[in-house]
Amino acid sequence: MIQILLLQANTTALFNVADLLLISPELILTVCACLALVMEVILPYRKSKLVAYFSLLGVGLAFVSLGLQWWSVRDSLPLDGFYGMVRIDGFALLFKAIFLVGAALAIAISTRYLDIEGEQHGEYYALVLFATVGMMFLACGYDLIVLYISLELMALTFYVLVAFTKREKRSNEAAMKYFLLGAFSSGILLYGMSLVYGIAGSTNLGEIGHSIAAIASATPLGEAAGPSLRPMLLLGMIALAAGLFFKIAAVPFHMWAPDAYEGAPTSVTAFLSTGSKAASFALYARIFIEALNSMRADWAPLLGLVAAITIMVGNWAAVTQENSKRLLAYSSISNAGYLLLGLVAGNSYGYTGLIIYLLVYTLMNMGAFGIVISLRRRGIIGDNVDDMAGLAQKAPGMAAMMTIFMLSLGGLPITGGFIGKYFLFGGLLQRGAAEGKTWYYWLAGWAIINTVVSFYYYIRFIKVMYLGDRIADDKPLSLSPALKTALAVSVAGIIFIGVYPQPLINLTQKLIAPLAAIGSVTLK
Repeated sequence: MIQILLLQANTTALFNVADLLLISPELILTVCACLALVMEVILPYRKSKLVAYFSLLGVGLAFVSLGLQWWSVRDSLPLDGFYGMVRIDGFALLFKAIFLVGAALAIAISTRYLDIEGEQHGEYYALVLFATVGMMFLACGYDLIVLYISLELMALTFYVLVAFTKREKRSNEAAMKYFLLGAFSSGILLYGMSLVYGIAGSTNLGEIGHSIAAIASATPLGEAAGPSLRPMLLLGMIALAAGLFFKIAAVPFHMWAPDAYEGAPTSVTAFLSTGSKAASFALYARIFIEALNSMRADWAPLLGLVAAITIMVGNWAAVTQENSKRLLAYSSISNAGYLLLGLVAGNSYGYTGLIIYLLVYTLMNMGAFGIVISLRRRGIIGDNVDDMAGLAQKAPGMAAMMTIFMLSLGGLPITGGFIGKYFLFGGLLQRGAAEGKTWYYWLAGWAIINTVVSFYYYIRFIKVMYLGDRIADDKPLSLSPALKTALAVSVAGIIFIGVYPQPLINLTQKLIAPLAAIGSVTLK
């Protein structure tokens, strides 16, 4: 019955109730977020932790709804709704799953941290759910208006979350810097969207793609309008790329990331570095692959150059950092460069690597920040790398998990990070062989060399934990059940994907096959 209704939603141009089934996970999260705000008012003081468990329940229900949706329509994808403004396809389903995993882990690692900071409030979890709703619409949005509104919904919630610890000056400073630069980048992005709309005459990504392909081709339309519109089209493409470079913290628009990551509450930093980055890449892929694919010859070298510089700057800046949150911020910048390689490759291997690495990166970073949170105690911040000295003697299990997270971030074999990077680099090599251009090979080699450099600062954590002096504070670490579960899930996911990745690879390649087919058109 559900499948019949969804098929009807796809065949009619009029709004109907069946369209709501396309966004059922988002509706569940929205309702839960509103209820979380109400619960904060109704529940007695210091009972806000119940809101956290209610929010986890909401994320679980959204995940079940997403699974049922995929099971019902897996043979009928893609499905369009709301006048073509929303598209449910394999790409959207995969990214939504990543966002829900990130949201669940973020809530789980937040409970203990907020207790220590004395900021246990229900609106925190409501903001996390609203941010997740914005991310999920970024994955399924198929119209520039929907995509921009979804991006702003996500960004506005993060502005508040970064400043959530109101008594901390660093948190307020980080939020102000993030807000001002975020507003600036949104303006650039909106300017690029307006140019593309003016040229294509539509905000629908599919229609934009057809219009731009006609302008760029040798059709009569292209001969008449192409030469005069091409400069404006290039300007629009560059503006879109620049606005999105900020969102993913790519060089030279990365200056906000270290300060925002260091000043924000650690649990927010974990969610900002994973969920926000994954959502921004979903937006990047939607616009550049669906709408601007015919301009691939123009934007692929630009993205490749930015990726190479981003990888280098992130890695070499991380080498000198002493603050663990700031170090992981520069690590996040370098990983943005690696993820850009998937878009540059633009084939099945590249997109598979992009999605798998985003999932693994969510697990790795959430786990690493979870360990940092476990060191946080009253009077002891635990943010510096040296604060982990002697952790192997004090908490061997925690040290072992941190070791796995760091080695996976570096891309060591038998970890999930290796599988993601293998496909990202392999996609570049395949694209280079298909197009006969050597710069793809040089870019892959550059990325591999910098991966070796990254092991230096990741191994610093391991060295400090196992070879550092014994921690002066011998009090055992106190972990909440939710934090323990989040760490266990992160470690299990990284190891499972690293040892037995084939089921995930097969599922990913099946679901992104239509997207990969669009990218392969430029090869013919």
